[in-house]
Amino acid sequence: MLSWLLRGRLPLILVLVAGWLLTGLTGSAQAAPGSWSSQIPGLMVAMSDRASASQAATPPTAANNVQLAQLGRIHWQFQHSPGALLNAWLCHPEQCVALTGMRGSTTALEGRAADAPLHFRFALRPGQRPVRVQGLQLIVNYQ
Repeated sequence: MLSWLLRGRLPLILVLVAGWLLTGLTGSAQAAPGSWSSQIPGLMVAMSDRASASQAATPPTAANNVQLAQLGRIHWQFQHSPGALLNAWLCHPEQCVALTGMRGSTTALEGRAADAPLHFRFALRPGQRPVRVQGLQLIVNYQ
């Protein structure tokens, strides 16, 4: 009796099992969404003609599937003395993005490799005195 049931349905069963296996394999290859944050030591910015770079921020080893992931929204924050005029950028090895203020978020690096190091760059505007930048922080979302 079992052979009669399977005889007509075997191709359907094989297709269903193959689809289930393929779905499982491709589903596991996609990175799960996640986020990580980093505090970066402050730095002195003393020149207008050459940018100063912060230390790099990298994802912690505990960040899930970050090696397979792409960047999403990045939140940034830094502080400097009132009245100081600085140009600021957030940099990935493939691209730097101009920052609009001491805090904000951007999706301009979306799609770039999420496991690459990120860093800030700062340059004084002409005529400015050296400025200490501190409180550098990143919150990186990826998927």
